Amino acid sequence: MKSLFLFITLLFITLRFSLPAWATDNGSKGSAQSQGIQSQGIQPQDTMRLCAVYPHLKDSYWLSINFGMTERAKQRGISLKVLEAGGYQNRHEQWAQIQQCLTWQADAILVGAIYYDQFSSKLTTLNNTVPLFGLVNEISTPSLTASTGVSWYQMGENLGQYLSRKHPKTTSNTKLKLAWLPGPKSGGGSEQATQGLKDALINSDVEIVSIKHGLNNKMRQFSLINETLAEFKDNELDYLAGNAIMAEMAINELGKLEQNKRPQIVSHYLSHGVYRGIKRGKILMANSDQMVLQGAMAIDQAVDYLLTKTYISNQGPEILTVTKDLLAQFPTAQSLSPSNFKPIYSVNP
Repeated sequence: MKSLFLFITLLFITLRFSLPAWATDNGSKGSAQSQGIQSQGIQPQDTMRLCAVYPHLKDSYWLSINFGMTERAKQRGISLKVLEAGGYQNRHEQWAQIQQCLTWQADAILVGAIYYDQFSSKLTTLNNTVPLFGLVNEISTPSLTASTGVSWYQMGENLGQYLSRKHPKTTSNTKLKLAWLPGPKSGGGSEQATQGLKDALINSDVEIVSIKHGLNNKMRQFSLINETLAEFKDNELDYLAGNAIMAEMAINELGKLEQNKRPQIVSHYLSHGVYRGIKRGKILMANSDQMVLQGAMAIDQAVDYLLTKTYISNQGPEILTVTKDLLAQFPTAQSLSPSNFKPIYSVNP
């Protein structure tokens, strides 16, 4: 009799700890109970499956998104598959990966879109079959289930507002010159960020004198930086602004110039290298859309929808301005993944 009682007790313990986190009241931040979520109709053995597609995992911006998503997936006890297209030039690869998510029988797909307009009609149709969630990058169709992200227009605008406060419009005919290298022309929110920057600089003494587009990889950005510096070597630039990879690489390139000919560097989004550059006084300013937090919010949005259909349809964290004098109060852990973090492509409860 004692043996039977012991066997039943051990069986209960084994089953109890094999349940997904969202099916147990373990008091963790990501559990269903702690978030006031009731699992309506979802049985513990039916592990939720989310699939996420990224443009790439080549820089620490998307790495930080990945960290936030995978950590929250672990906390909420769900399965997460991550696929990355390898760059903004690989739009067909991204669509093939969305098809892989369907083959995997994902309960929902989170789409970090390569392009704003590409695949909009296809995604609208697909959303009738499986819930689709916009992730970070904006998509032109309004017909997805929901989205998590910060407007890239606002990211450009926030950078422009910082410069406008620093250099308000005067009657002087002398303008400060800014070269703008936002990234690929049609991908990653470059067009929206450019418009936001332009609008915010209207009431300032800063003018955009050059716009150069190119993929967010080191070789391309290195080339664009040097083209820009050669173009304005006799007509000095005041600001070199744009994407985080450009900002990181510009530190070394500007170090080759005489001190009084070095433009100041600003970035419209944050990376680990940009953060270090700000800390060292090599980069003046950057925006942070709190990427780790953003990744966690995206997981919560999809899980909440699947569990209860109660969710925020369009959400995003606050944009933070990062400068050297603000670093002491900057919530680094909500923006940047740990320095030793490597990409995670699969989470299983």
